Amino acid sequence: MRGYQEVAFRTAYLITGDASEAEDATQEAFVKAYRALGRFRSGAPFRPWLLAIVANEARNQRRAAGRRAGLFLRAARECAAENSPSPPESAILAAERREELLEALGGLREEARWTIACRYFLGLSEEETAAILGCARGTVKSRLSRALRSLRTEIAKEGDAG
Repeated sequence: MRGYQEVAFRTAYLITGDASEAEDATQEAFVKAYRALGRFRSGAPFRPWLLAIVANEARNQRRAAGRRAGLFLRAARECAAENSPSPPESAILAAERREELLEALGGLREEARWTIACRYFLGLSEEETAAILGCARGTVKSRLSRALRSLRTEIAKEGDAG
């Protein structure tokens, strides 16, 4: 495993574009390869066989991340729609702002979206957010700061394009 770890990670990273997803894909691929060793053809080159498993797992990770992002955006839209003001003009303006915000959120990395979602959409404390994300409270603060900065950048890009 150690001899192939670096090339397996690089393969997964090229497909997922995200280091943590690539790490997960690599780890899962090694487990799957271990379980499939009995089906490995003796005398066949091992590296291409292993990297095919890594690539398949990385593609699965990327697809799953896309599905999670879609679910996240749908849930955010529904939550925001429930809290919108009732006068028609206000509702239209709020809906436009909400769509702009959600579109900008969709442009962020998954880690940033989840950090913002936990703190602002779900109203969780930093401690609760840290527990859900599996990190320290200080990490939540720094992730949130970076995520909000990225969100502002995304919104500014959309404003310039629109």
